Amino acid sequence: MFEDSLLESAGRIRTKRGLTTALSFAMESLLLATLVLLPLFSTEALPGRLWLANRVFVPPPPPLGAPATMRVARAAASDIWEGHLRMPTHIPSAVANIVEEHPPSTGPVEGVPYGTSEGSPDGVLHGILAGPASAPLPPRPPTQRLKVSQGVVEGLLVQQVKPAYPHLAMQTHTQGEVVMHAIIGRDGTIASLQVVSGHALLASAAIDAVRQWRYRTYTLNGEPVEVDTLITVRFVLSGY
Repeated sequence: MFEDSLLESAGRIRTKRGLTTALSFAMESLLLATLVLLPLFSTEALPGRLWLANRVFVPPPPPLGAPATMRVARAAASDIWEGHLRMPTHIPSAVANIVEEHPPSTGPVEGVPYGTSEGSPDGVLHGILAGPASAPLPPRPPTQRLKVSQGVVEGLLVQQVKPAYPHLAMQTHTQGEVVMHAIIGRDGTIASLQVVSGHALLASAAIDAVRQWRYRTYTLNGEPVEVDTLITVRFVLSGY
């Protein structure tokens, strides 16, 4: 009898617990479905500013019965609508070709070499490189001094003044040669004279005489040149 009572009590307890569990599961499922479906019916709760700021606005299609003038006006409207980029509704059949006009020519710049009032088709650089047709040639640099032997210079001598024998040199019976380094100018005159060797009593008289000597102009390639040479004057006493 005690065993029967325990079995009956155990059966009633298990029956009540199963019903409670099923009821609780059904209520939780209903609550979860409500939480999931509620935002779908109330869009105002979503952060509209966040996704509206970055979206591209697509205008609604025009009504079927709208006149043609409305489509032309809508196509010419700006692609910016209410501060947002609007997606194009159609692809244009042709693209306009914009040709920019060149600025008017102002002529040659004042102060530029070889510039003309009508301008130059080749530009200023071509005029500078080509230069004017009648430009004079630069002067030819002067020919350098030419060194000539003493024998050749003696053949060019046209005026020779004999030196006066110094009185002191005659008393001391001094005689000999005085060698001088001379520069003969393009006109044949003595431009420079310097004693190289010789007795001191005879050098002064030799210089005074040679300064008066004259030579024919020495030419090279048809142009007169200066001559660098040596001149020798001999002093000899008569009777010796």
